[in-house]
Amino acid sequence: MKVEIWSDIMCPFCYIGKRHFEHALKELDFADELEIEWKSFQLDPTIPKMENHVNAYQYLADAKGISFEESKAMHDNVVTSAKRVGLTYNFDKAIVANSFDAHRLIQLAKTIGKGDDAEEALFHAYFTEGIDMADLDSLKSIGLRIGLTEGELNRVLYSDEYSYNVSQDIQEAQNLGLRGVPFFVIDRKFGISGAQPVETFIETLKKAHTEQ
Repeated sequence: MKVEIWSDIMCPFCYIGKRHFEHALKELDFADELEIEWKSFQLDPTIPKMENHVNAYQYLADAKGISFEESKAMHDNVVTSAKRVGLTYNFDKAIVANSFDAHRLIQLAKTIGKGDDAEEALFHAYFTEGIDMADLDSLKSIGLRIGLTEGELNRVLYSDEYSYNVSQDIQEAQNLGLRGVPFFVIDRKFGISGAQPVETFIETLKKAHTEQ
């Protein structure tokens, strides 16, 4: 049984959804049978790769046409949701930047079975550590943390390698009608949209397993 997960590492609900999914797997006796593949998605591909990046509060305020205070209140609610699953979000430090190169790093990691490691490391780097996801040297350091070699990281990050793979994932999401992330697709028969409760993941995965 295959689970494909479309996600953007700058999406707060994607990290929460990842934790809900992981908690659900602990309740399933067939979890070891699952093939899990992370897929690339960009919530905002229009963010320039090179710019003076804005903080998360101002970015959302500008994007939604709301006040800075309203944006901060919305972020505070997300921080509370993250805490419920043991995650620490430091939006005061978060730097909004283009995530395309981070997705290329994930694509590289997937080739050696470290896609989940890359997702986890990048989520933590962005939401907890406040690392700039558009900075190639920072991405290289993250790649080294999860066991990628300096040679392959230099080859990929300082070129356009895996750009096609990222674009293909995004196009595939569009073909499937995805409008947001996280989105979990199970055997191309069942879909779970958003950071649904753990029970929803358990119920849907059990149903898919029974049908299989």
